[in-house]
Amino acid sequence: MVNLSARAVAHPSDKTPADHRLVPREFAASFILVTALFFLWGVPANLNDILIRQFMKSFEISRFEAGMVQSAYYLGYFLFSMPAALVMGRFGYKIGLILGLVLYGTGTFLFWPAAMVAKYGFFLFALFVIASGLAFLETGANPFIAQLGDPDGSERRLNFSQAFNPLGAISGVLVGTGFIFSGVELKPAQVQAMRITHVYSSYLRHETMRVLVPYMVLGCVVFLCALLLARTRFPANTEHAIGTPVPGGVGFRGLFLYPHFVSAVLAQFFYVGAQVGTWSYFIQYVQDYVHASEKMGGYLLTGTLVAFGIGRFSAAYLMRFFPPNRLMGIYSLANILLVAVGVLFPGWLGLWALFLTSFFMSVMFPTIFALGLKDLGPNTKVCSSFLVMAIIGGAVLTPLIGLLSEATKSMATAMLIPLCCYIFVAYFAFIGSKKRRLVSA
Repeated sequence: MVNLSARAVAHPSDKTPADHRLVPREFAASFILVTALFFLWGVPANLNDILIRQFMKSFEISRFEAGMVQSAYYLGYFLFSMPAALVMGRFGYKIGLILGLVLYGTGTFLFWPAAMVAKYGFFLFALFVIASGLAFLETGANPFIAQLGDPDGSERRLNFSQAFNPLGAISGVLVGTGFIFSGVELKPAQVQAMRITHVYSSYLRHETMRVLVPYMVLGCVVFLCALLLARTRFPANTEHAIGTPVPGGVGFRGLFLYPHFVSAVLAQFFYVGAQVGTWSYFIQYVQDYVHASEKMGGYLLTGTLVAFGIGRFSAAYLMRFFPPNRLMGIYSLANILLVAVGVLFPGWLGLWALFLTSFFMSVMFPTIFALGLKDLGPNTKVCSSFLVMAIIGGAVLTPLIGLLSEATKSMATAMLIPLCCYIFVAYFAFIGSKKRRLVSA
């Protein structure tokens, strides 16, 4: 068995071609299986973008209220990330990932009683349960992949695995656009006519039930994956042989003596808020400024997720030649400019600018994650949970974007919030990520 710790301290020029592999050969099977999970949790994350628009229609709620879909979802991440880290610290990655899949599948099946009673709050609870399972998956899968090989290749390895996440996201949006959106968009006069004939409530009921089948199928796939994972053998030594220990270790408060880790948590909060907020209201932006249908908005959202996926795969390649933090910094500056165009020039120009932000945001989550975990050794699992908890930015900032759009009567103006988020990500890329020395008390 290869001694990864010894290899980590070797001089770069002393490394053999094997050291430059994405992952050591002996870890290939577990790497492939866990990488597949990145695809699996990308599906519900972007089905939420479809649900927001669908629930605005079927429950007749405001943009702010519909934004609570993301609040319930990311609150699950926030509350269960630390328990996930504790479970995996006690029982290992495999048990934690299986538990995450069971919670994920349970949440999808809760859509059935939620649809039967047609209660918005019940749907929010189901999304919370799904996200609680995803908290286990992300808390375990991200550090597992980052540590599974040469530490110098952690950013490239994690970007590669994360590149399969947008493929799941694209699948989710395509399924949602095709099977959840009915294409029926009533004008006020038509609504009034349906109310008079007492068929409007039936229409709303039908629109609510359209969310059921995609989630039932997804739940079956998730439980099948849990079964396969349970029957797969994980490397016995990965939790102990990988990583450089921090002398003496630190407690919870001590973790915040790592400036690059603290900056990474904040950067992750703002990045996820920007990403989720942009995608959640992308269809609304399309409808407001180019007056396209919800289905066309769904297909354009699919297109921007394709750009996101291309960005992930290309970044994994470019990081062979450019420092990850510098590449992310350049991409952050590009998004600041593009979002500014979306704010100042609403219409087709602003739409295509926001469309392109997905390409440049693609590198941010895995790179922030990997840079934040640098040189944390045995504290990696706990720090990983904090970085996953930072996903709460999606729950906090998405409703705020909806609230600002209602207050200003402008979806374009509300995009100022993602613009400010990218400014902090740029700071982390160029400055915050470089401060990795433990600060003395």
